[in-house]
Amino acid sequence: MSNFKARKEMFHLPDGMIYLDGNSLGPLPKNAEACMTRTMRDEWGDMLITGWNRAGWMDKPKALGDRIGRLIGAEEGHVVLGDTLSIKVYQALASALEMRPDRKVILSDSGNFPSDLYMAQGLIASLGRGHELRVVAPEDIEAHITPEVAVTLITEVDYRTGRKHDMAALTAKAHEVGALTIWDLAHSAGAFPVELAAAGADFAVGCTYKYLNAGPGAPAFIYVAPRHAQTARPALSGWLGHRAPFAFEQDYRAGDGIERMRVGTPPILAFAALEAALDIWDEVDMDALRAQSLALTDRFIHGIEAACPDLLLQTPRDHAMRGSQVSFAHPHGYAAMQATIAQGVIGDFRAPDIMRFGFTPLYIDEQDVDLAVEKIAAVMKEKLYERPEFQVRAAVT
Repeated sequence: MSNFKARKEMFHLPDGMIYLDGNSLGPLPKNAEACMTRTMRDEWGDMLITGWNRAGWMDKPKALGDRIGRLIGAEEGHVVLGDTLSIKVYQALASALEMRPDRKVILSDSGNFPSDLYMAQGLIASLGRGHELRVVAPEDIEAHITPEVAVTLITEVDYRTGRKHDMAALTAKAHEVGALTIWDLAHSAGAFPVELAAAGADFAVGCTYKYLNAGPGAPAFIYVAPRHAQTARPALSGWLGHRAPFAFEQDYRAGDGIERMRVGTPPILAFAALEAALDIWDEVDMDALRAQSLALTDRFIHGIEAACPDLLLQTPRDHAMRGSQVSFAHPHGYAAMQATIAQGVIGDFRAPDIMRFGFTPLYIDEQDVDLAVEKIAAVMKEKLYERPEFQVRAAVT
């Protein structure tokens, strides 16, 4: 079993702060500064452009992809890093639609992250072929997977409520009617075990700055199942997705397998921070992580419901349907969260009324949960959220 107490010491956590927002931005791994400094000084500094060969920079997108692949149940050699999550959504969606040319429906749900929906809307407008983005309630997804659906575009865990979809069941239903699947793992990778290969997923995408703790703006990843790797056409035919980039050919030839999903130049400095974060993950038992996550979220739910009757639980009680976050609704949710943050408990707010708290056993323990409950209870009991300073909306909520 993973030693979570020892892993907590691997993160920089400010004194007096209980950090329950790793589902939005993970904390700094202590080793990241040294890793980035070494990359800057010894590689960029001393090797300059020769670092692409001598330091193995060109191979990092796939090498790091395999390290993430272990956490998401992917086959080796079928995950690659680079670019942003929105770009990876666009790539996966464009490829999937082209693979189902006789179908026009993209099926998603109202719990999906809006950026995914925006990318789908933009792609539909660019294609101009009559595609439709069909958005239904999360609980109604399975019933709407019909033979007219080309692809399902689903974030496995609802970013607001923490509700978790059944990946295996929905993928099986999609395949039963001939549809493809795209899974957004933004709130899954590093939160609990994911089994892409076992579920038969076609495509998956995700970011590395949340539960994987690689830092703000850290690169995204994309997974393509082996059965599609040589046939999925990359809509963004970037230079580094070419089969022979340094042949400088005038026409594009797709790279081999997952390599074709590379687009731009790898962000080497960002990769250094990601490597430091993945060093912490390499020995983590994902089943033990899941068990501890559920224990912590149960403890938090019970504590808050006992102490704060005005907060209404939005997260499923059923373990099978819960990610690694807990959300409560309150009419003054934004101000209440600002008051909570002022007490040293960091969560975040999601419109219209959600107070959201993320739980990562790597650095959150039972004492943190109990103290967080105590501080949140004080905010609610004393109605600290009514203070004027907590009514002012910041740019990031």
